[in-house]
Amino acid sequence: MRLRALLDTDALGLGLLGGEDELDRTVRGVMTTDLRDPSRYLSGGELVLTGLAWRRDAADSEPFVRILVQAGVAALAAGEAELGDVPEDLVAACARHRLPLFAVHESVAFATITEHVVRQVSGERAGDLAAVVDRHRRMMTSGPAGGGPDVVLDLLGSDLDLRAWLLSPTGRLIAGPKNAGPGLPADVCAKLAAEQLAAVRTGRRGPHRVLVGQTTFSLFPIRSSGRSPQTPPIPSSLQAPRTAQSPAGAPSGPGARDVREGVLSDWLLAVEADAGDWADERLDLLQGVTQLIAVERDRRDAARTVRRRLAQEVLELVQTGAAPAEIAARLRVAAPVLLPGLGAAPHWQVVVARVEWEDGGPEAGPVAQSLLEEILVDPLSTGPEPSDRIAVAHTGDEAIALVPLPAMSGEHDGAETGVLADALLAAVREPLSAGLDGDGRLTLGVSAAVHSAEGLRGALEEARHARRVAAARPGRVCAAGHQELASHVLLLPFVPDDVRRAFTARLLDPLRDYDRRHRAELIPTLEAFLDCDGSWTRCASRLHLHVNTLRYRVGRIEQLTSRDLSRLEDKLDFFLALRMS
Repeated sequence: MRLRALLDTDALGLGLLGGEDELDRTVRGVMTTDLRDPSRYLSGGELVLTGLAWRRDAADSEPFVRILVQAGVAALAAGEAELGDVPEDLVAACARHRLPLFAVHESVAFATITEHVVRQVSGERAGDLAAVVDRHRRMMTSGPAGGGPDVVLDLLGSDLDLRAWLLSPTGRLIAGPKNAGPGLPADVCAKLAAEQLAAVRTGRRGPHRVLVGQTTFSLFPIRSSGRSPQTPPIPSSLQAPRTAQSPAGAPSGPGARDVREGVLSDWLLAVEADAGDWADERLDLLQGVTQLIAVERDRRDAARTVRRRLAQEVLELVQTGAAPAEIAARLRVAAPVLLPGLGAAPHWQVVVARVEWEDGGPEAGPVAQSLLEEILVDPLSTGPEPSDRIAVAHTGDEAIALVPLPAMSGEHDGAETGVLADALLAAVREPLSAGLDGDGRLTLGVSAAVHSAEGLRGALEEARHARRVAAARPGRVCAAGHQELASHVLLLPFVPDDVRRAFTARLLDPLRDYDRRHRAELIPTLEAFLDCDGSWTRCASRLHLHVNTLRYRVGRIEQLTSRDLSRLEDKLDFFLALRMS
């Protein structure tokens, strides 16, 4: 749009104070500022709006105007609300530098002018996404007050009629348009994340299009720029043994990025539109929007640095056998950071995660650390920054989270509000299984809550044992909790495979052979009999059999295996054989 068009719009209430010969200049954007030097937020062609808060005396006008002219702005509009009339020294400076100057009446809000200019420029660009990119590059690089990804998504909807949502790799909704009706359902978020992970894993070219019901979504990755601070790893003397190495030919060097590392950490922009018929220019400009959001991604990653360092320090002390008093002192430092405003010392839980690649892959520790931070967000979400209670470190291929729990009074010990193994994976199993499909596994173990520094070392070992129990289960993504460590399941993962096969074959193979030849269903009968604690009537009722028929089948089982199901020892052997098979 031209500057002249601004004077023709009565609703804007602009008065021209100078630069009548320059009114054919083109306006490509708008910016509001009261900075003495706003040059780093200017790219040229803007209408700059200012309330004059930068002006302390007449000498300030000349350098301010010179900065604007050097940045190539189209014009300056000064508000009259603060000082009344626009100062003559500012009028004179603009005249010397041939910068058009407008006065904005105190009854007109800068937001009114901003929205008018943005809509005009957006319309003239025929819906070009550059309007959003230009405007929000300044908003997001000017600091947290700029608004973050929610503002970008709002403008995608208001200016370009595009509804979009920002998702984590686990399908957690990070941001969405505020005025776009109901948000995305959790199952849709999980499906979109799973589709994106699967598409990237198989090397399909993006943006990926997904049909959910009758709605088409186009999916764009949000990749970290890699500029956020990194936490140094724990010294090698404390690291757990590595279980996988990078394969020959894998990316290497400081700038390398294995696709398996990115697929489990990249955010996702889901746009409710079919990008298959978009022009290349439109696709390129939406990629620019993803780069803007990546700035926010890096900011949030940087905010985790302090929490990661606290976790590293505490775990170093725990693993080196430091005195409980020294560990307790470090926990007192960590508690206010992880639970601001906490009045009493918290209880703590430990969560251990490990990513294992089947054929080698990127360094597993940082990948597990990033995933564990993400997985722990939902169960512990308490505010606008949902991960501000999590401190996660990594040692070798293992990530370890230190989770504070508010101390409970009375008979409660804090465990009731803690992390539960099953709940951790309820919402993330589908997308993460898609991301790990083919060559990776994620296993987690969760400790019980402990009340003091003395219990942390035991909690760490408990979480590691629970993770080994989870690793013995089938599936790409598995978890186990401390409750399971008091059961026989704690022992089963540590039985050697050859012993396991020999034990189950000796007891169950005769029954499997008999079932195969006679279709007798002895194995299902044995499972039901043990599940009913050896009760003939309950088992017969469950299997819809006459008790005499059940007695015949059990007798056949005993005959084939030379065991007696009335003896506790034989019942226990059969029970374990079925669990290990």
